[in-house]
Amino acid sequence: MVTLESIREEMKKRLELDNQLHSVEVYADTIDEALADASVQLDTKVANLQYEIIEKGSDGILGLGKKHWRLKIYQDPSTIKVVKNLASEGLSFDDNLEEGMQVKNQDGLFFVRHFGSDVVLKVILPVGNGTPIDIKDVVAEIKRPDTLEFDESLVRKYVKNGTDGQYNIIGKYKHVAAGDALISVDVTKDEMKASILVSSPSMSGAEASRDSILRALSSQGIIDQCINMEKIDEFVDHPVYNMPFEVAEAIKPVDGKDAYLQYNFETDTQKLRGKISESGQINYKEWNQIQNVIAGQPLAKKIAAERGKGGKTIFGRYLEAKNGKDIQIQLGTNVRFDRDGVTIKAEIDGEVMLIGGKICVEPVKYLDAVDVKTGDIKFVGTVVIKGSVEEGYNVEATNIEVHGIVDKSRLIASGNIVVQSGIFGKGEGYIKAGKSLWAKFINDATVEVEENVIVTDSIVNSNVTAMKNIVLRGKKAQIIGGHLLATEEICARKVGSPGGGTETILEVGIDPRAKTRLLDLQKKQADNTKEAELIELDIQTLEQQKKLRKKLPQDKEDKLNSLKQRKDTVSEELESMNQEIEQIQEHLRELKAVGKVKVEDTVFAGVKIYVRDVLDEVKMDVKNTTFYFEKSFSKRGPYEPPSLEEEVPSGYSSN
Repeated sequence: MVTLESIREEMKKRLELDNQLHSVEVYADTIDEALADASVQLDTKVANLQYEIIEKGSDGILGLGKKHWRLKIYQDPSTIKVVKNLASEGLSFDDNLEEGMQVKNQDGLFFVRHFGSDVVLKVILPVGNGTPIDIKDVVAEIKRPDTLEFDESLVRKYVKNGTDGQYNIIGKYKHVAAGDALISVDVTKDEMKASILVSSPSMSGAEASRDSILRALSSQGIIDQCINMEKIDEFVDHPVYNMPFEVAEAIKPVDGKDAYLQYNFETDTQKLRGKISESGQINYKEWNQIQNVIAGQPLAKKIAAERGKGGKTIFGRYLEAKNGKDIQIQLGTNVRFDRDGVTIKAEIDGEVMLIGGKICVEPVKYLDAVDVKTGDIKFVGTVVIKGSVEEGYNVEATNIEVHGIVDKSRLIASGNIVVQSGIFGKGEGYIKAGKSLWAKFINDATVEVEENVIVTDSIVNSNVTAMKNIVLRGKKAQIIGGHLLATEEICARKVGSPGGGTETILEVGIDPRAKTRLLDLQKKQADNTKEAELIELDIQTLEQQKKLRKKLPQDKEDKLNSLKQRKDTVSEELESMNQEIEQIQEHLRELKAVGKVKVEDTVFAGVKIYVRDVLDEVKMDVKNTTFYFEKSFSKRGPYEPPSLEEEVPSGYSSN
């Protein structure tokens, strides 16, 4: 059975689970910025991240109406698993491992270049099932008309082992300086980019090397921080002659992000969805439209504004950046700042909502009805239902107030339940309250409460259990059929029906829960006693056979041992049950509540009334009677008014 306490426990577990999740919710101007931010928070590479778009961003018009992207970003589960496995072995995780795990096939590559007067070679070895380099191809490219000499053994070595991404000297050629490639540098007017323009070298002329390009850039005053070495190496490996090739870029300033609130709940109620089964079907009874929170639960966190990071032009001139703007946070009702001054927490149990830009926790949930539009309701506060609860739906809350009818459904509250119209259980309705129940009528339902049941009209064909009183007040105030149990009093105007067609049983002066447990134990006791007798008979039969034959067949010997073990088990169970039965019986004997049934008008013939387990079966109609217990007997006396004074339900709001 699901109770409010189980809801709280489930929410606590979910809160602990959320704290362990490798995911963050990020607001940013672009997706790339959001991923960069998340990579810092999750301490991993951007390549290891996956994301879901919660809200799309917009640049607005001329800066107006600008909207942040809102992303839920989480670490790739496979990389998390690698981290855990390595941690269990006492090792640390290197993000580059992921690249190593994805082995790709790549053919071997080689580059023969002429720098200065040297012939140089760069070899990249094949990867996976890639094609290896043929030494003949390398030698053929080295042997140019202007080649003076080269070390073929050294070439073979490099082809076999690679050159670690470097150009290594392997020979000499006849260098003619007049044929060298010429390098010119072009810088944009805003000093944000620089490109090189390289002429094609003629035969015997030197090609553009990394060093020669760097010298050309340095001579123009371009600072090292802005030079892209990867682009230079790309040009050297795959030169593009007589075309601008960008090799340097300014360090752009990065404006600081504005402060913002990172919410731990869905702020757009239209995005709350029903539960989807594994087959993809939506459970329309579980819409999940209420976002329950418990006291102390973090609801949101203020992410501080960031300082901007200044940049530099390619000549080293400073580029100023803007700092992010701070925001002022106004708190709604029933929330507070944590000690850190940035985390917003719930002060009470209830529903978290965003009202007018403020985070609030509402202890009362108002609904027009409980039906297909709402689905089942689970709420850690008070639910006020202005209409009815339709057949087949469940409501679980701290307190429940229903202005309409409760059809065949389940209502469970840790506090009070108030049904202003009445309850039509249709044989399957179930009502459970941790305190008391108020209703106009109860028809064909099961009711269990920890305190009082107060009804203004009638209780018909229902099973009602109250740990204190069952009181009917009103013009009818009639009990017809069913089984009612109360520890203290059952009070009504009429009990039973003319002719006694419907069995009506009332019990008072007992602990209903203990009585139910006692009946269950006594049934089990009878079953176990019967089983023990049969086992003992079987054991005696087998032992008698063993005594006559000196030895039993193996299957019967095994059966004998099994029966003895079962006998010991049943004996232990019986002993335990006997002890519990004695304790419950002692508890019921010592019960201080005497118990009374008070009927202002008529008790019809056929009604069975138990006062502290003593039956008083009404043979003829009686009027204005109080049934009570005295000196081990059930007695009747003049009618007494109910001892329970009118109470006002607490913990809910009623108009």
